[in-house]
Amino acid sequence: MTDIGKIPENKYKNKWLILANVAFGVLMATLDGSIVNIALPTIKTELQAGSAVQWIVISYFLTTTGTLLIMGRISDIIGAKPIYVSGFIIFTIGSLLCGIAPGIWYLTAFRVIQGIGASMLFAVGPVIIANVFEPKDRGKALGLIGTIVATGNSLGPVLGGVLLGSLGWKSIFFVNVPLGIIAVLFTLRNIPGGAEKKKEYFDYPGALLFLAGAILFLIGLYLGPLDNFGWNNKTVIMNIIAGVLLLTFFFFWQKRAPVPMLNFTLFKRKNYSYSIISAWLAFTSTGANFFILPFYLQQILNYPPEKAGFILLAGPATLGIVAPIGGFLSDKIGPRFIATVGLLITATGYFSFTFITENWDWHQIVWRSALISLGFGLFQSPNSSRALNSAPAHLRGVGSSALAFMRNLGLLMGVSIAAAIWYSFRKKIAYSSGIEELSNHAQVYGMHFVYYALTFFVLSAAVLSYLNIPEYAED
Repeated sequence: MTDIGKIPENKYKNKWLILANVAFGVLMATLDGSIVNIALPTIKTELQAGSAVQWIVISYFLTTTGTLLIMGRISDIIGAKPIYVSGFIIFTIGSLLCGIAPGIWYLTAFRVIQGIGASMLFAVGPVIIANVFEPKDRGKALGLIGTIVATGNSLGPVLGGVLLGSLGWKSIFFVNVPLGIIAVLFTLRNIPGGAEKKKEYFDYPGALLFLAGAILFLIGLYLGPLDNFGWNNKTVIMNIIAGVLLLTFFFFWQKRAPVPMLNFTLFKRKNYSYSIISAWLAFTSTGANFFILPFYLQQILNYPPEKAGFILLAGPATLGIVAPIGGFLSDKIGPRFIATVGLLITATGYFSFTFITENWDWHQIVWRSALISLGFGLFQSPNSSRALNSAPAHLRGVGSSALAFMRNLGLLMGVSIAAAIWYSFRKKIAYSSGIEELSNHAQVYGMHFVYYALTFFVLSAAVLSYLNIPEYAED
């Protein structure tokens, strides 16, 4: 059977049903990235996990991010549908195993299985949309996916709290099993295509180098800001060095591989290259903001966690509303203009945070967070649409995966960058003024410089977005 990338786009009369299927997969994978966090204290107690409980979150994130590029390349070889169906199956099996895990390390291992399935869904979902929707409608479709991502991120802790309180922590995994079975049946029925028999070489050495390098590097970035590790910790340093070396070997190997896993001709298209760099800068800022704001709300303003969480919902709620609007405007006006305007609005929001004080009220956080998400909602879908429009159909799998990888890398690097800037400047003011480093004044002083940096990052992304010249890849 022919894969969906080979069927003329006007034959997809049920394309909105296909979009609903992709949206469901993205929602499941996104939910499981955020739903577990609220259950960590309970899991820690019941499984007597101690500090090892953090690996429940780390293992899922590392697996999802580290295998994205591999899944994208495989989908380019055998087709999108087999990978997407397999993603649902593996994710469902992993969820079942997590629910019956007898110990913390079993649960961590089963989260890896879940992460592999989620990686398949994340890598292939946008490819299916790009293949089914014409360029004039892709922004709208990707905008709706952006709404689903925002919904999943904001709904995760809420749904997790309900399930945890009524059915226990295992229910947050068991709930995926019937949903996953339904999703598999729905996918088999509604998404066209099948496995292709392409005689293409799969770059096993490249895949292993990338997987090992990415995971080691990401572990270092994840552990560096943590109080019980720190950037001077030998484990952190060795992971980052080893990761950088392996990724360097990966790029050298790609120039010599018979059929490289990462086709560098993709990056010769300026639209695509500018889009993924813009995404990396924008998501780096997002990750940094996500890191700083909870500290400000709870340590400086002394809000309890539940009120802080409610205030932080302003961002995802705004993003969920604006993302489809950004996609619609992208299709009508063009992705370059809408994405650039969105980034300028986001930069304005971050710059407004440079005036942060020790005694702001909650509403001063809400409108600034909403402003940031307003701009981000206008940027995200047009930027993704422009990237996928620029990628040739036979490279959309790896192109979509590279874009998703840069987004995840940005989120994690944002935490590390924010921590480094915040810690450095609060130490500086504490030393020069003779005050405690953890005093409110020192902490807020450091936060000013974090938001100066985020403003610069997003303005840089806006410049790249503006320089981008709209051009569409031939399908």
